[in-house]
Amino acid sequence: MFQQALDYAFSNSDKFVIALQQHLLLLAVPLLIAIAVGLPLGLWSARSKTVSTIVINSFNALRVIPSLAVLFLAIPVLGLSFASAAVALTLLAMPPVLISTDVAFRNINPAVREAATGMGMASGQILRQIEIPLALPVIISGIKTATVEVIASATLAAFVGAGGLGDFIVLGFAAYDPAILLVGAVPVALLALIAEVSLSWTQRSLQPPALSR
Repeated sequence: MFQQALDYAFSNSDKFVIALQQHLLLLAVPLLIAIAVGLPLGLWSARSKTVSTIVINSFNALRVIPSLAVLFLAIPVLGLSFASAAVALTLLAMPPVLISTDVAFRNINPAVREAATGMGMASGQILRQIEIPLALPVIISGIKTATVEVIASATLAAFVGAGGLGDFIVLGFAAYDPAILLVGAVPVALLALIAEVSLSWTQRSLQPPALSR
């Protein structure tokens, strides 16, 4: 069966390359938006209990809604398009990034900030030189979770005509052909594995020496 899947992928290499490019775009756009919005919002949330209550609860509520449901809710507004898929995947990626950022900054020992202030460091210096390096491992963990979830869920974009490797999975189901299904499923699994391993390595490399195992 794997040989059949490989033969199908080679015979449709042009379609496969386009689908892979679309899938990577479906990963990159929501993830970049989630990072650009989630990091500053998570930092703000960590600094304010009121903001934390509102923001964290709101995004936790979003996690309950299935991505497929968000896709179909976006169709009447954005149509069968890349934008519909991007909205759903961004809402999926946002909570892990936001929550990990909030937790990372909130759990920094206040004594560390006090010591830095006592050394005459400004608040901006404390953030850049001390807090961000300490928070990065936990933030990367959230980004890793978001990345793996988006890679897997981007297959749903095929239902709204946004392409990606999900096209092969849908076609495989429709044609009752497991070989075609594997052409989409195996690369998705490999992408998720690569993301998991590479970001786990990045997380470990950023771990402060005093906290490393």
